[in-house]
Amino acid sequence: MPVRLLSSSVMRWPSAKTVHEAVHAWAKAMAQHHKGVRRIGYFGSYARGDWGVGSDVDLIVIIEQADLPFERRPVQWDTLSLPVSADLLVYTADEWEQLQGRFKETVKREAVWVYERNDAT
Repeated sequence: MPVRLLSSSVMRWPSAKTVHEAVHAWAKAMAQHHKGVRRIGYFGSYARGDWGVGSDVDLIVIIEQADLPFERRPVQWDTLSLPVSADLLVYTADEWEQLQGRFKETVKREAVWVYERNDAT
């Protein structure tokens, strides 16, 4: 979350580098905790580089399969360790493959993938 500088009343929002490093560490931990994770990434203002004070990080997770419906899946993923608030979307591999339209094109264009499962291992 924002950090108050001791020498002023100005709030400083976490940098893109700080958020990227935190998302990378979070993704690694989540991939170890949740079985069947294929990919984890982020998109939106932090991925584009136009973030500002109040920006959140938009996370996307692609998993093998899910027991919960789409809208309830994020509750299984703890994002409190991240330095900014997060919007989390969790898709199964089939849902992701079938997704069409502007949203998917935007994510494909902007996404910074910080975890990708290596099926060769």
